[in-house]
Amino acid sequence: MSLYDIPLRTLSGEPASLADYRDQALLIVNVASKCGLTPQYEGLERLQKRYADRGFSVLGFPSNQFGGQEPGSSEEIATFCSATYGVSFPLFEKADVNGDDRQPLYTALTETPDAAGEAGDVQWNFEKFVIDGKGEVIGRFRPRTEPEAEEITSAIEAALPR
Repeated sequence: MSLYDIPLRTLSGEPASLADYRDQALLIVNVASKCGLTPQYEGLERLQKRYADRGFSVLGFPSNQFGGQEPGSSEEIATFCSATYGVSFPLFEKADVNGDDRQPLYTALTETPDAAGEAGDVQWNFEKFVIDGKGEVIGRFRPRTEPEAEEITSAIEAALPR
């Protein structure tokens, strides 16, 4: 099964899939509103603005699995992201990224190892995956790696459509 075939839902509950972003470079991130890493929304939004016109999008997946740091409803999440950080990139339905109820997209993503060769569970909020236009995971970056770190921007630039 391709990443493009996995059913998703937008934050507003509409059916979606990564097929909607076929041929684009993506940065998929599990996000939370009440985390010490929440200010990373600023860098994520700057990446969105920097690369959007080149066939790129950040996709945010709220998750409440780490310290209960995303307790809000879909409406509360949308309002927080828009009002606090001016988020313009797509957000999806709140989902588990680890465990028995893991969102199938994250089942596939977590098979990819990070730079140290470690695959498996997401460590915390704001873990990042770079996907190329063919739907292949080409990079995995742990939560403390800032969105605009050179290793992430290099992976995004390598994934951008030519």
